[in-house]
Amino acid sequence: MKNIYQLFSKRTMLFVLVVSLSLMSRADWVKTDCGLIADHSGEKLSVSFVNSDVVRVQYVPQGDIVENETNVLVNYPTSKVKIKYKESDESITMKTSGITVIVSKKSGAVSFNNAYGELLLTENQLTPRTTEQVEIHNVVYDDSNSVIEKTANGDVKISNIVSDQPIGTAWKAVVNYKWQDGEALYGLGSHQEPYYNLRGTMQYLYQHNLKATVPVLMSSMGYGLLFNVGSTMEFHDDAAGSYMQMNAVNSVDYFFMYGPEFDMIVDEFRTLTGTVPMLPRYLLGYVQSKERYANPHDIDSVLTRFRESQIPIDVIVQDWNYWNPSWWGHKKFYEKSYPNPDKMIKGVHDKNAKFMLSIWPTANGDEAELMDPLGYTLGRGIYDAYQKDARKMYWDEFVNKNLFSLDVDAWWCDGTEPVDGDWNHRSNSIGNDPAARFEKNTKELNNLLGELRANTYSLYHSQGLYENQRATTEEKRVVNLTRSSYAGQQRYATIVWNGDTKANWDDFKAWIPAGMNFFVTGCPYWTIDAGAFFVKNGGSWYWAGDYQRGPADYGYREFYVRNLQFSQWMPLFRSHGCDFPREPWQFGNPGEPFYESILTQIHLRYRLLPYNYSLMAMVTNQNYTMTRPLMFDFRSDENVKDIADLFMFGPAFMACPVTDPMYYGANSTELKGIEKSRQVYLPGDGLWYNFWTGQSHKAGQTIKTAAPIDYIPVFVRAGSIVPMGPIKQYSWEESNEPLEVRIYKGADGSFVLYEDEGDNYNYENGAYSTIEFKWNDKANTLQIGKRQGSFDGMEQSRKFNIVLVSEGNGIGIEATAGVFVDYSGKNTKVKL
Repeated sequence: MKNIYQLFSKRTMLFVLVVSLSLMSRADWVKTDCGLIADHSGEKLSVSFVNSDVVRVQYVPQGDIVENETNVLVNYPTSKVKIKYKESDESITMKTSGITVIVSKKSGAVSFNNAYGELLLTENQLTPRTTEQVEIHNVVYDDSNSVIEKTANGDVKISNIVSDQPIGTAWKAVVNYKWQDGEALYGLGSHQEPYYNLRGTMQYLYQHNLKATVPVLMSSMGYGLLFNVGSTMEFHDDAAGSYMQMNAVNSVDYFFMYGPEFDMIVDEFRTLTGTVPMLPRYLLGYVQSKERYANPHDIDSVLTRFRESQIPIDVIVQDWNYWNPSWWGHKKFYEKSYPNPDKMIKGVHDKNAKFMLSIWPTANGDEAELMDPLGYTLGRGIYDAYQKDARKMYWDEFVNKNLFSLDVDAWWCDGTEPVDGDWNHRSNSIGNDPAARFEKNTKELNNLLGELRANTYSLYHSQGLYENQRATTEEKRVVNLTRSSYAGQQRYATIVWNGDTKANWDDFKAWIPAGMNFFVTGCPYWTIDAGAFFVKNGGSWYWAGDYQRGPADYGYREFYVRNLQFSQWMPLFRSHGCDFPREPWQFGNPGEPFYESILTQIHLRYRLLPYNYSLMAMVTNQNYTMTRPLMFDFRSDENVKDIADLFMFGPAFMACPVTDPMYYGANSTELKGIEKSRQVYLPGDGLWYNFWTGQSHKAGQTIKTAAPIDYIPVFVRAGSIVPMGPIKQYSWEESNEPLEVRIYKGADGSFVLYEDEGDNYNYENGAYSTIEFKWNDKANTLQIGKRQGSFDGMEQSRKFNIVLVSEGNGIGIEATAGVFVDYSGKNTKVKL
């Protein structure tokens, strides 16, 4: 290992060249159709408009501007932008209808103003960028004499490095910014740290079990930055300065995206990096998982009990170790434990549920025998997802042939970092040393993947799964629950979860800003392991939960319930973890408070299916974001800049998680004298309704509201229209009950109900319908619009139950009788 560390140190000695744009005053400045290019003795700066609100900045200190080959961008549309140029001795100004960009002729610093000339962002005027030349290496592993190390992250192949050769150079680049006083910054992905507003912090940006990096920043000033870079990175707004550091690039490359609203910026991000396909409707139901169901009997017995207990469920999950124990991640059921996997999966389907299966990006055993001779492996038992033909073989020969052909519905793509440097470390010291963890993980990622693409493996792996399944069939929508992410990955039907977390309240508090900072990046689907992955303390820095007795401990029951109540408002509603099972009956019996609270959350999830599925369609068709930090809807409200633990779910709901124990500590220790309430700020103006009571409150104030174990506070914005279906046992269960449509008075509002066939891609060819509901608050009138579109199985005629919410009426999960309306697809007006 000493030699490896020496090699790593050599590779990261950044002493070759330091360059800044101090000589740009002597550059040749050339205007182009979309911006300008500056060239001084091989040092180049390009500033080009994608459209009137989006600008691409590229820079290289020597040679030509070369793409970083990240796979982040799609072939995005460009339009001819009308640019007004103005040149002086000091600067060149380019003005469009949306923004003004000013480039210093002395230093090359780029500044961005809005259409009114107000400063949004500027690079440091004296030293906008610095670069240092670094070597790029090709590392070759010898897997023939590898050692298998047992870790909490599975069997890890430790292989000797037999060659470590320089194959070229790149740049370590720093872009220095000057953020404004009072400006808030968000984004960069999901990181297990308690930061929401990133001002005054620093972030190490790499892929890890507890980190899903997305190189996007969003500002309260109304702009976003997308860094088209594949290397590990560092964000700084601390004593070291205010900058983004990219550890290996061919060229500096970032996009400035002006909104000013966050939805507008997300729309620009997805225009650049790809839109989001529809996930299947069943994925909005309840997902039950654990580490792990060990055989077909486990799967069948658990699902049978759900059905017999009348607890709704849509998906049951088979975690790892269903494969040959000698070959970690082998894409085939081990016959001794799973003699008839096709029969097992058919049994799941016969019980009206879907089957999700864990798969890993490995090539071991006979998989390696096929891939190795073709050069389709990277080493350490990981297949080369960067090669299109390797991605196709991974699908054709392993996943499709052995698993998808059995009628698997959904994938859980685990371990997609795909290596780490600290998950087997038994000392707590490294867990408290972010710099040491960054160094160790960067070394492992660089060695296996290469410095230029150390953050991008999951992006390519997700591409292979998505494209190859779609080439196989259009009848099942791709589902990829995965642990790593990157800009652009949203176009491959991925949902990210926050990794192998531990069960304590401080960790839980950190999950919420982690999720909010993921959602603002433009990647819309993220979730958690409800209950945390590690429940007990296993003696390591990561396996350090507080509850040695699991659900037998009332303290853990409370923790689990509060997790589930938070997860309710995530795009994916999922229970998972190790140490102890997580099925609802593990937490009590019918009639007991913890059990009943779990049931309430599951029932609420199914009642909200029409609303939630319509939100998913908005994500696909309008580049919307389902789970939304308050900055999306209330950016002008200064009070929300630092509020992470309140967030919107669609346009209607504001969820208010409870992140402190109120009833029990660990070991069922009863807590006394704790009020069962929390403070909630009601943003914006107008009215908010308590979802559970119907009581209304004026916006712009902080109130104390009840937070019993039964539920967390949830508020609904005045003007909201919320379609609610009946409680179903699974999402596609047929029902003759009317669709309840709740109206929250106090403002005009609208909502579009979206429906389609649920689990194929026919919607891409127009097989869907929409019905628009419009509320006129002054006239107390609901206009139900003419149905647009159609699809196989669509209800031609239906009944709506229109409920006007007030205190005690139209509240909680119970159905409420209102005004019943027969609807056959024509314009219908309802006076309330």
